[in-house]
Parts: sequence; C-alpha cells; structure tokens
Amino acid sequence: MASTTPEFPKIPIAGANPALETLEPELPAIRMVGLGPLRAIVAVCLCGVFAFLNLYVTQPMLPLLSNIFHASRAAVGLTVSASTLGVALSAAIFGALAERLSRKRVIVVSTLVLAVPTVLAATSPGLHTLIFWRFLQGLILPGIFGITITYIGEEWPKETIALIMSIYVSGTALGGFIGRLSAGLTAERFNWHWAFLLLGGLTLTGALVIARWLPSETRPLHGHPGGFVAQLRPMVGHFRNPRLLATFAVGFGMLFALVGIFTYITFYLAAPPFGLSTGDLSWLFAIYLVGLLVTPLGGYLVTRIGMRFGIASAIALCLAGSLFTLSHHLWIVIFAGLGLVCTGVFIAQSTAASFLRIAAPEGSRASAAGLYITCYYIGGTAGGVIPGYIWSFGKWPACVALVAALLLVILVIALIGWREPKELRSPARA
Repeated sequence: MASTTPEFPKIPIAGANPALETLEPELPAIRMVGLGPLRAIVAVCLCGVFAFLNLYVTQPMLPLLSNIFHASRAAVGLTVSASTLGVALSAAIFGALAERLSRKRVIVVSTLVLAVPTVLAATSPGLHTLIFWRFLQGLILPGIFGITITYIGEEWPKETIALIMSIYVSGTALGGFIGRLSAGLTAERFNWHWAFLLLGGLTLTGALVIARWLPSETRPLHGHPGGFVAQLRPMVGHFRNPRLLATFAVGFGMLFALVGIFTYITFYLAAPPFGLSTGDLSWLFAIYLVGLLVTPLGGYLVTRIGMRFGIASAIALCLAGSLFTLSHHLWIVIFAGLGLVCTGVFIAQSTAASFLRIAAPEGSRASAAGLYITCYYIGGTAGGVIPGYIWSFGKWPACVALVAALLLVILVIALIGWREPKELRSPARA
C-alpha cells in the first residue's frame, strides 16, 4: 500500500507494543482518516470474526451432545479439542508456506475451504465423525488468523499496526461469541445439525466479502533461498532460548485454563442448582466480549508496570476467577468468575505476544510466533480433554483445582524466565 503522496500523519496509540520500533510510515494508496481504506479495516476484522466463529462452537452444546450420543464429558469435549489440535499441528506449517504465497489468496481460500468441513459436520451420523470434521476445521483455521496477523504487520504503517491489530482482536472475540450463541440457540430451537449448516453458510458469505474487500498485498513474494525445510530449521534454536520457552509455557497454560474452564463449566451450570438449558449456556459466552475492552486497556497498563509484573498480575486474575466459579451463586460465577478468567487470559496473551518480539532474535520472530501459536493451541487441546477425566474424581471442584495448579506453575515459570531489557522497564521501576 505504499505511495509517494504526502507524509502520513502520526497517530499516538495507547497501549502500543513497547517493543515496536518507531519508523516513518508508508501511506496507503487509498486513504481513510490515516488508517487506510475502511473496507480493508472491516475485512481484517471479518477475518477474525469468521476464523473464531467456528473454533469453539460446540462448547454450549456439550451437555446436549453428551445426552444425544450417550457419551462421557471427556468424549464430547473432543469436539472442542479436536479443532484446537488441528490448529496446533498446522500453524507452523502455514507460517512457513505463506512466505511463498499471496497473503490475501491464502486467507480467502482458507475461509472458503473452511465452509466445507463446517457443512459436512452437519451430516455426521455419530460423535466420531463429528470429531473428525472438527479436526479438519482446525487444520484450516491458521490459514485465516495466522496469515491475517502477518498481513496487518506488512500492509499498515508501524504506528497504526497496534490499532488495526486491536480491531482484528475485537473481531476474534465477536466471532467467538456469535458462533457459540448462534449455534447454541439453533441447536436448542431446531437441532445441532442445523447449527453447523448455519455456520457453514455464514462462513461462505464471509469468504466472499473478504475476497471483495481485502486489498491485495503490496509486498513482493520471496521464497526462502534454502526451501521449505530451511524455513523450519531456525525453530530448533528457539528451544534453547529460556525466555522463549517461558513464553511458550505461558501460552500453553493460559489457553488450557480458558478452554478448560469454559468447556466444563457448561456441565456444572447445566446441573442443579443452576439447571441452565442449552440456550442459556449460549448466552453465558457473552462474558467473552470482555476482551473487546480489556485487551487495549491491559496493553496500556502493561506499558506502565512492565511486562514481568503485568504477566504475573494477569495470571493472578485468571487464578482468582477460576476460584470464584466454585460459588453456587450464578452471578458470582459469571461476572467474578468467568469475567476475571477472560480478563486474565486476554491480558496475558497480549503481554506474551509483546514479550515474544523481545525474546526472539531479529530475523526469527515469525518462526517463534509460529511455535508460540502451536504451543498455545496444544494447551487448548489439553484443556478440552484432561479436565474431562479429572471430573470423575471430584467433578467441577477437581477441574478448578487442576487449572489453579497449572496457573501457579506457569506463574513461577514466567517470573523466572521473563527478563526485560533495562530500556523497556518503566521509569518508576528502574
């Protein structure tokens, strides 16, 4: 989107990544209040919406699916963890392949292809087939959200990236909420098959809109001189970097906590004394929209208190929220419990993404980000399965104890493994 037209005005952004270099921006070819074309901004937001529309969509339906298929909690939990496992397996590969391909083409084709297993999931005759289609959905998803993040970093001026990225993150939160709500309400009103047909139609529509509104990238395509294997080789060195290992552990633990809490609390709230229906459980995920407000606010606060203290505070919030979910009062469970869990996880993930740029050597940050996403979604996969087996030992309190223990472990790992360069520490703590 580069041009030789007059200089782009700088826009101060609260909570911008403190590790981003201050560079002179390039002006997009089509100007829209200094941020580029409005359609492009809406398009990247829709990329987030339609990626996360499908990722966790079975969560509000788990008690319903358990009854329909006469399956255990752990078994139906695989409908969540299968998709996150697919993401974990393909994220690094997509990152390497995308260096050789058009960013827009990968995003659009991935969104189109995603509609296929989504619709086919509606034809599943049994639980195992549904899990298979969910796994295929997960394999495709990094082609949307992973490549969109790279696209934003390449196509917008440096000082506006944080703002555009926050719009994209808001889209992911909105998509996650819409997917769960629409699927849950449709499954209760009609049946779960219609829920996947609806999502497949929405995904196909989203692909067409993104194809029309998302501008083609301006960067030239360069393949790695050593080929695909050479692109993956730098990843090995990341496992010798203690700060990166600590960051990978944080990503693993935080998504484990988020998926574990939000997946199995549906069984807790569907039982007495709450007795929530599938439709009621769908509205439960409205608390997920807290990310729309928390992410930029958390980014701003972390720049004031430092990343190490920021990550510790975020993990502590998530830990406190998980303990509040043990209450038998619904409003405490939702607002004090799930609200704090969301707040902690969103702040932790934005902080970890910022620290990743510091911890990874220049020239290897893309591969480090690919590994981080892989570890992040491996955590989500584990969080969708392991608490299901723990449930038999002590039901919901046992699941909370598992999550709390893991959060304490990653808190220690983060405090030991994270060390900020002196120039990035806030003056108050210097």
